[in-house]
Amino acid sequence: MSLKNTKNKIITHSKYNINYHIIFCPKYRHNIFKDELEYELSKCFKVICYCYGYELIEQEIMPDHVHLFISAPPTVAPVDIVRKLKSISANEIFKGFPNLKKSKFWGSGLWSRGYYVGTAGTVSSETIQKYIQNQKNV
Repeated sequence: MSLKNTKNKIITHSKYNINYHIIFCPKYRHNIFKDELEYELSKCFKVICYCYGYELIEQEIMPDHVHLFISAPPTVAPVDIVRKLKSISANEIFKGFPNLKKSKFWGSGLWSRGYYVGTAGTVSSETIQKYIQNQKNV
């Protein structure tokens, strides 16, 4: 894969802990991510995350969907992360496995339109609420 390094500028004056659990599926929920295709997709996600300055904390590639746990700077919207992951990985997978497009996807894209994004941090919402409520008492 030939992505140029487009890492975001390091935010030196701010600290962040923004983590996203992202799930998406191939079109038609095909069971295709096995063996070599699973390996190549995993490698592709690692390269994309590195090039765009995301931290790939964890990933699990199931035969018919993927789970990614990614940390990204606050300057990057979750929709942009998903868009980059899906578009670049689809191009790379179809380039490396040209018969896949002909046999399973009939000329259309690799990924279904939808996705799931959930946020995660190191403390609960309840803890943050209590912290804010108690600020004047400190």
